[in-house]
Amino acid sequence: MGHIMEITDNTGLATKPKPISAKLATKPINLIQFAKLAGKNMLEVIPIETTQQTYLRGPTNIHWICDPEIITEILVGKGKWFPKSQFTKDIIGSAVGNGLILSEGEKWKAQRKRYSPLFAARNLPMLAEHFALTGQEMADAVVSGTDEIDVAQMSKEATLTNISRVMFAGSDEVDPAVVRKGLDNYFEYISYISLFDLMGMPSWVPRLKWMKGTAPVKDMRALAQNVIEKRRAEMRDEPKDFLDLMIAALAEDTEDIDTTVDNLLTFVVAGHETAANTLAWGLYLLALYQDVQTIIREEISAACGSGPITYESLKAMPRLRSHVYETMRLYPAAAFFARDASEDLTVKDVHFAKGDAIFVPVYTLHRNSLLWDEPETYKAERFFEVKEKPERGQFIPFGDGPRICIGAQYAETEIMVLMASLIRHVEFGMSEKNVPRPILTFTMRPEGPLVLTAKAIKT
Repeated sequence: MGHIMEITDNTGLATKPKPISAKLATKPINLIQFAKLAGKNMLEVIPIETTQQTYLRGPTNIHWICDPEIITEILVGKGKWFPKSQFTKDIIGSAVGNGLILSEGEKWKAQRKRYSPLFAARNLPMLAEHFALTGQEMADAVVSGTDEIDVAQMSKEATLTNISRVMFAGSDEVDPAVVRKGLDNYFEYISYISLFDLMGMPSWVPRLKWMKGTAPVKDMRALAQNVIEKRRAEMRDEPKDFLDLMIAALAEDTEDIDTTVDNLLTFVVAGHETAANTLAWGLYLLALYQDVQTIIREEISAACGSGPITYESLKAMPRLRSHVYETMRLYPAAAFFARDASEDLTVKDVHFAKGDAIFVPVYTLHRNSLLWDEPETYKAERFFEVKEKPERGQFIPFGDGPRICIGAQYAETEIMVLMASLIRHVEFGMSEKNVPRPILTFTMRPEGPLVLTAKAIKT
């Protein structure tokens, strides 16, 4: 089977297959090379040394950080002095505006306070019902389809369906097919990383993606604004979807429509590809390790029987949860983030000058040999009934500190419900197709189709 590597023990006997890994930079690169490579695959600019070192000085003003203590200080202790990098804002600013992802200071605090209740645990059971419906539809489609399936594409379609259900379910005026098509075009647009953005060129310099047309962003913003305005005009006794919760939160506050649209699209962006990619990689790992898949399937059966998968039932699936965490360790969707130093600062004997770029390669942080035992090996037991959790700053699939992903519980619930819905009905296996390497643009995803065999489980 293509690209499947096996680990051997000291006797030379094959043990477990090794999960596919990314291509990293094996030699120093200059800024021009950095910009060219990063536009296609950000992983290729990450020095391979960051799998064996916790700090590395890059060219000019770049710092590569894999030290959990420094990361924690950057994200938690001294977070206000390390704002989102300018090139991050340049890359996704046209798509998400000045919503939660990119806003800073008091504007960010106000938005965070306003929207945090939407993602509270009390709302997750309702959201899980939407996820379970999508999961059952997905399982039915797989069972009635061909013997092989591209799980990357399937996962993408599932999370798009969830977004349509969770965000826009109550709008009769909105055709779900139109929403899905609009979202598909929107994500294709924002996934393109401009070389000019990476090189810090002024915002007025034309980007190639502008020349292709900004219609996907304009269309999605218009759709979002239309849905928000119509939903606000409705009077609902009980919330039916996430947008109802959002509107209810806004009813007690004043916010201009552009900011509301920014945040609706921010939630769409954050809730789509991240969950889709984790689901796809998680199914790949279950196909690679059939024994794990069998154990998890038995756990799901014991927790739910033939009944629906609910938010409550997930509490009885610790092995599934451990598998999802190990998937996020090996294949973090947010595999890289950058911060700018706003002042001269010293953290753990590392001096950052004002304007320095701090790069945190989450992908190699999660695979660093100084932090993890056998980091390239799949070991879900790292997160199963362990006495000692990873050091703070060592495992950060959702970030950390005040700006930790507001939808972390949402994403975790969605991934677990979809995966459980599939595994209980479908047995996934490795196909003869090559396993694509991970690449990183907007999020970390498979470079091409991730094809697995799929066989219905007789009940």
